[in-house]
Amino acid sequence: MNLTSAMKKNEIQRNWIVLDAKDEIFGRLITKAAIYLRGKHKPSYTPNVDCGDFVVIINAKEAKFSGLKLNNKEYFTHSGYFGSTKSKTLAEMLEKHPEKLFRLAVRGMLPKTKLGREMIGKLKVYSGSEHPHTAQISKQSKKD
Repeated sequence: MNLTSAMKKNEIQRNWIVLDAKDEIFGRLITKAAIYLRGKHKPSYTPNVDCGDFVVIINAKEAKFSGLKLNNKEYFTHSGYFGSTKSKTLAEMLEKHPEKLFRLAVRGMLPKTKLGREMIGKLKVYSGSEHPHTAQISKQSKKD
């Protein structure tokens, strides 16, 4: 008889995963990041526990987009006041705030609960190839 065991919060082992966005298609990279953040790549995945890993995305400005999305896709912001709706195209967002663009896309693929907010906190996005998490990643590779 096989018993399925559910993970507990103190049994979770978190790894650091680095995803390079250079010449990667944006949507596919975001999907990978969401899977790693949720922990669905692990055989011990438990839906009601945050068992995902930390994800570091580097070279965010160099992601690729298919079709005409760069000029046609728009992102809207609204402060709550009348007439305050502002829009930016995907190209403008990628140029000025690539970190925000990645965070918005990944957040849409995570649960809309406290658990989802915990998961998005483990996402780190950097527009260049430099990031301050080299110590965690090198410590992890020495352990393996």
